[in-house]
Amino acid sequence: MKDLRDYSLLAHNTFGIDVKCSRFLEYETTAEAQQVADVLRHSSIPYIIIGEGSNLLLTRDFPGIVVHSALKGWEINGTRMSCGSGEAWDDMVEVSLHHGLYGAENLSLIPGDVGASAVQNIGAYGVEVKDLIVEVHAIEIATGRLCILRRDDCQYSYRQSRFKKEWKDRFLMTKVVYELSSTFNPRLDYGNIRSELEHQGITTPSAEQLRQTIISIRREKLPDPRELGNAGSFFMNPVVSRQQFEVLAAQYPDIPHYLVDDAHEKIPAGWMIEQCGWKGRSLGRAGVHHRQALVLVNRGGATGADILRLCQAIQHDVYDRFGINISPEVNIV
Repeated sequence: MKDLRDYSLLAHNTFGIDVKCSRFLEYETTAEAQQVADVLRHSSIPYIIIGEGSNLLLTRDFPGIVVHSALKGWEINGTRMSCGSGEAWDDMVEVSLHHGLYGAENLSLIPGDVGASAVQNIGAYGVEVKDLIVEVHAIEIATGRLCILRRDDCQYSYRQSRFKKEWKDRFLMTKVVYELSSTFNPRLDYGNIRSELEHQGITTPSAEQLRQTIISIRREKLPDPRELGNAGSFFMNPVVSRQQFEVLAAQYPDIPHYLVDDAHEKIPAGWMIEQCGWKGRSLGRAGVHHRQALVLVNRGGATGADILRLCQAIQHDVYDRFGINISPEVNIV
């Protein structure tokens, strides 16, 4: 078990914010996770649990314990794949395709680790990881016991789970079990997947061709955090009532939208941010990416507080124009 004091978190957040925590604990096995749980149980200082830091905004030094999983490994049994919580999510997608297991290819290149996939209910291009998850194995911090949490227990919804609400910082994840398919059923009708495939002259893609197309689209839209600090999509796409949507559609006939159910529509937050003139703009050392308005970036030397001020300015302008509150997808500490 790694146990470090006065530890820099620069390498643990993709925004590139250099702050410190009082203590850093990292576990590589289930037994070490139980040791960490014991430390947290008997500690009087606060703690947070992080993944790869790709969905995290650190606004200050953290006067407590930061916990991180480095638990690796994967196992395949039929169409089920069990992955250590510290495995990189995209590695899981690559390995699954290599073994002829399908369903995760639309989630290619999403940053973060396997544990975070279950916390955030990651999603992209018409697929959400909740539809693949069978079980989450985790150590309950209060008792140190191993718990097996079923998908329905986790109460998944759009970018939400109980791990982000009443279960926040209650469990140390050890592995996630996914149910995949031995039959490839491509999902091509979300975003510009089909048009990009047609541009390549592909009408019936293989799973690997679809994965590489998703990777290409994401790389074109999203900056590499190693070159420009960011946490991917910063805001969630808001879901509004049918009545509110119809009022907006009368004002903005070209407003993009996605049907959620008979009573609700999802509106892209990036479109609203762009309509408010924020795309490509900066507020001090923090800015909005010039190709994707959902992405806030560290233009060099920005603090977490700088990014947060930009977030709040954008939220204000979107609400002022559209009457909609847009919420951060990232975890702000």
